[in-house]
Amino acid sequence: MPEPTLAPDAPLFIVLNAGSGAAETSERRTAIEDVLHAAGRRFELEVVEDAATLEEHARRQAGRARDAGGILVAAGGDGTINTVAQQAVAHRCPFGALPQGTFNYFGRTHGIPQDLTKAVHALLHASVQPVQIGTVNGHIFLVNASIGLYPKLLEEREHDKHQYGRSRVVAALSALKTLVLPHRRLRLTLEAEGRTRHIKTSTLFVGNNRLQMEQVGLSVVTPDVADGELAALAPKAVGRLGMLLLAIRGALGRLADADDLVAFGFHRMTVRTPVYARRRLKAAVDGEVLHLTAPLVFEALEGKLLLLVPAPGDAVAG
Repeated sequence: MPEPTLAPDAPLFIVLNAGSGAAETSERRTAIEDVLHAAGRRFELEVVEDAATLEEHARRQAGRARDAGGILVAAGGDGTINTVAQQAVAHRCPFGALPQGTFNYFGRTHGIPQDLTKAVHALLHASVQPVQIGTVNGHIFLVNASIGLYPKLLEEREHDKHQYGRSRVVAALSALKTLVLPHRRLRLTLEAEGRTRHIKTSTLFVGNNRLQMEQVGLSVVTPDVADGELAALAPKAVGRLGMLLLAIRGALGRLADADDLVAFGFHRMTVRTPVYARRRLKAAVDGEVLHLTAPLVFEALEGKLLLLVPAPGDAVAG
């Protein structure tokens, strides 16, 4: 199937998350506007002051993009990019990303510069490429989704970032703190690719991001997501020391060496909990915590997101 094409002057409908504070938001808005005004490109930019209204803003801009033959653009971290991308998929309009978060796995995987001015320039010369998304009970994820310990880790990380500032060091120390505290283990039945697995684990992690898998050393035991699969990862039930050792292996990029890790690829997976367990589960979806009802159904959907990917000269290595 040929790749979709866009008019070279297709208007941009941009949703900018103001979660970083007024001064930084003003700088980002100015950087975006300066590049687009200089290029003579038509655009609309909405600044979202209240995160609770992000989806509403994204839906409105997606409708405008669809009606105008334009491009829906998200400026923010992976959570913001996820929320806006969901509306791009729902409205079937092309999608651009201006990544501004701490880790930016999605943007880095697709060669999108983290420097905002460079990212906007890259957007102007990008081409449309259909890319894979993951879903869990109908919720889209671009990077990962998980249940168990990982959602708790994310909640603690957000709390610590508000208290100590946003940085990778704060994120790492917060994760270490969560790992060594007592946590509940899950009994799960995983049904995927004609096979059933019964596991006891602290967390089930499903990845849709090649770069993230490579950085923790799992590219040799999990499939490349470009092949149309998601990667399921679950540490076997271990004590605090075992979890700490797993975290250290992940930090060193050597998770593949762990004997106490279940890892496999799949196109569709159903996750069931015991009949006596709670059916409402806390899930982390691209860094946002949701409450989902079991059974959980994970699925890889190829080519559903029409992503603007930088030209070779504008792309950066992850």
